[in-house]
Amino acid sequence: MSRLAETFAALRKEGRPGLVTYVTAGDPDLTRSAEIVKALARAGADVLEVGVPFSDPLADGPVIQRATERALAAGGSLRATLDLVQSVRREIATPIVIFTYANPIVRMGLDAFARRAAEVGVDGVLALDLPVEEADDFRDAITRAGLDTIFLLSPTTTDARIRKAAELGRGFLYGISRLGVTGARDTVATGAKEMVARIRAITDMPLALGFGISRPEHVAEVGTYADAAVVGSALVALIAEAGQSPDLIRRVEDYVGSLRAACVPTKA
Repeated sequence: MSRLAETFAALRKEGRPGLVTYVTAGDPDLTRSAEIVKALARAGADVLEVGVPFSDPLADGPVIQRATERALAAGGSLRATLDLVQSVRREIATPIVIFTYANPIVRMGLDAFARRAAEVGVDGVLALDLPVEEADDFRDAITRAGLDTIFLLSPTTTDARIRKAAELGRGFLYGISRLGVTGARDTVATGAKEMVARIRAITDMPLALGFGISRPEHVAEVGTYADAAVVGSALVALIAEAGQSPDLIRRVEDYVGSLRAACVPTKA
């Protein structure tokens, strides 16, 4: 059983939702980025999504686009992201998912990427812009390396594609609660609960829900119907605000700790 599968099995046994956090590798620089990832684990995040900086992040809103620009300027890349994971894996056991677009993997070479990701301690890979219909070779290479392939589902994903993603995927499915680009919102998307119910009718694979979740009350709400809540843009915005501050790590831990405190048992 993979580290991701073990984590979600433990969460279901506890009857509580999980917390998935996203940060961009190399933001605000590679050294502090590694410290941030370790801080997320200390603060109680159940899964760590580490984003690969890419020059054309089409699905990302302005907050993560700017984080990508900072990371690229600081020397961020796919190889640097994998090196970062290697450096933190010695100190943390929390599952780590590489969140990337397909292009950096293609440039590195799929098999070379999969081998290196496994060597450094990556647990899963989500290629954001890879259609599930074209993912067989990708999934096979990732699986051979002992990693989990994670697929993205949206409110417009058809039942057939949900079924295909569940057949090919491992670890968990990542549902985006709204259409459009990433970004913090004041409320959880209308229809998110119905979207989860539709996915649940097809598969019982663990489901993490993201896009727009930024507050403890959002996490608590999502936790009543999904297996985990994903927080990204709000955390990245905090890093942007405090990036040059000596209080950066403390503020990250305090914020993530407040989100983790909202992950209370919802089932008997």
